[in-house]
Amino acid sequence: MSSVAVAKKKGFGATLWDYLTTVDHKKLGVMYLLAGTLFFAIAGLEALLMRIQLMLPNNDFVSAGTFNELLTMHGTTMLFLAATPLLFGFMNAVVPLQIGARDVAFPFLNSLGFWLFFLGAIFLHLSFFLGGAPDAGWTSYASLSLYSPGHGIDFYVLGLQISGAGTLISGINFIVTIITMRAPGMTFMRMPLFTWTTLITSALILFAFPPLTVALFFMLVDRMFGANFFDHVMGGNTIIWEHLFWIFGHPEVYILVLPAFGLFSEIIPVFARKRLFGYSSMVFATILIGFLGFMVWAHHMFTTGLGPTANAIFAVSTMAIAVPTGMKVFNWILTIWGGSIKVTVPMLYALGFIPSFVAGGVTGVMQATAPLDYQLHDSYFIVAHFHYVIVGGIVLAIFGSMHFYWPIMFNRALNETLGKWTFWFFFIGFHLTFFIQHFLGLMGMPRRVFTYQADQGWDLFNFISSIGAIMMAIGVLILVFNIIISAKSKPLNCRDYWGDGRSLEWALKTPVPFYNFKQTPLVRGYDPYWLEKHEGNEEGMTYAEPLGEIHMPNNSILPLVMSIGLFVAAFGALYHPDGEAWSIPVIIIGLAITVGAMIVRSMKDDLGFHVHVEEIVATEEQLYGKGGNK
Repeated sequence: MSSVAVAKKKGFGATLWDYLTTVDHKKLGVMYLLAGTLFFAIAGLEALLMRIQLMLPNNDFVSAGTFNELLTMHGTTMLFLAATPLLFGFMNAVVPLQIGARDVAFPFLNSLGFWLFFLGAIFLHLSFFLGGAPDAGWTSYASLSLYSPGHGIDFYVLGLQISGAGTLISGINFIVTIITMRAPGMTFMRMPLFTWTTLITSALILFAFPPLTVALFFMLVDRMFGANFFDHVMGGNTIIWEHLFWIFGHPEVYILVLPAFGLFSEIIPVFARKRLFGYSSMVFATILIGFLGFMVWAHHMFTTGLGPTANAIFAVSTMAIAVPTGMKVFNWILTIWGGSIKVTVPMLYALGFIPSFVAGGVTGVMQATAPLDYQLHDSYFIVAHFHYVIVGGIVLAIFGSMHFYWPIMFNRALNETLGKWTFWFFFIGFHLTFFIQHFLGLMGMPRRVFTYQADQGWDLFNFISSIGAIMMAIGVLILVFNIIISAKSKPLNCRDYWGDGRSLEWALKTPVPFYNFKQTPLVRGYDPYWLEKHEGNEEGMTYAEPLGEIHMPNNSILPLVMSIGLFVAAFGALYHPDGEAWSIPVIIIGLAITVGAMIVRSMKDDLGFHVHVEEIVATEEQLYGKGGNK
């Protein structure tokens, strides 16, 4: 079995099969990145179509119904199917390397998490071709979604249910991996900050996704069987959907923004060439944000009539969460302060992120004031605030980290000049698009409207906003071009590409072998690679064990089969209310595929395989030439 490990597979079919069956965290990281990029492009196109529609007053570029579909799918895709998987891509690729592990705790589940996410996302997007996409906004408030005709909302409910299961599985996997698989000597207070933010994010996923699952289940039975959880005429309560959605939805913002904070906490010390300022306070701020993130959900509901007491409590807790976030900002600034700064593309994104994100945070504290929120609610001011947080925080982190971690993930580098072009187009376009929307909101323009009259004074600002959106699109196109060029460039085959790497992942030579570390590293302090370099250790690692056999997991097609089963069953559930005779058999067939794959998995003793010492030596020589990873 183990001899397969060294033999290089050739041919498109073999490579495709390898990716369909892989349980390797590095390959899954690449797949998350590719899938996330695909959905990012789709959601970006939807945004662009909306901005073209709003560019001029009384425009008829798209109809009102299409606009609602674009609006709903843009928000849903960006948050659930683009930002989340892109961040999962970095978590998968980087975290096991940072903690000195050979893979995640449950490689099989890692693969299952990816395929559930991907097929759920595909299912949701098939709605465009099968009778109309969801059209009740990305929050899908029950008062709208219950009465939405067609199958759009059913696609939303079933697609997110499948996709969310994948995210939940991945979250549990990372918690177990980080707690149980750290290299000897890596105490919690020596973990890199990206690993810390991944741990807290995964804990948030564990607690935030079940409320969403419950809400989607209620919506499913409401629409399919008339259960009336949310129908106020029949004794239900529409506001319950808002509570359930936002109990998930506000932590979801932190599920996205904490990994972004972690990524910038890796980038800034490398290019400021000094250790992260206030490490322990950064860790506690991360934990505090995670904790407080669950106590602020009703600030999305100030106008629903919860009463002054509830509004006051949630206003105070919302202002409180700004404190640990502020701590982080000051620590980043103090890390840069007095450093020997190298302005590379990742550092540009970090420098652009700090003021952009602070602007988003400031408008957030403004909205935490309940009386002011009454005025701003559902205006373009909210759209501006939200995008300053999401784009100014998360998208800049993803783009910066792509440049930063590309050498480790693909053994290639992205072009710096093209990277700078991307940054400036995207960054200027972003501020042009959303800064001006604060004023549109203050001038009274409501969000989610598909057109407006010429005499309301909103024409110029909407026009400028749309020009900004086009600039962002140009920036993204340059990035795509950069990625295509990098695929054709020659491999790097080097260690520590940026020259100032601090954590363990930079100690590995690229391309990283499938088993990551030939021997488990010994961690002797925070920033272990930096310590080893300064002590003159050429290899960048002290080992905790002699060279010996490595145990690795087998590939498996079962995760994909399980996910396909749920994908099939969802179609049966979708068409069941229409009275289709074939719907119940399709549900049964789909579930039978999934359960069958689970039974096969439980009956088979999958013990993995061992890589012998001579194979390790052969692999190292094949990758790095004579002498291996020295």
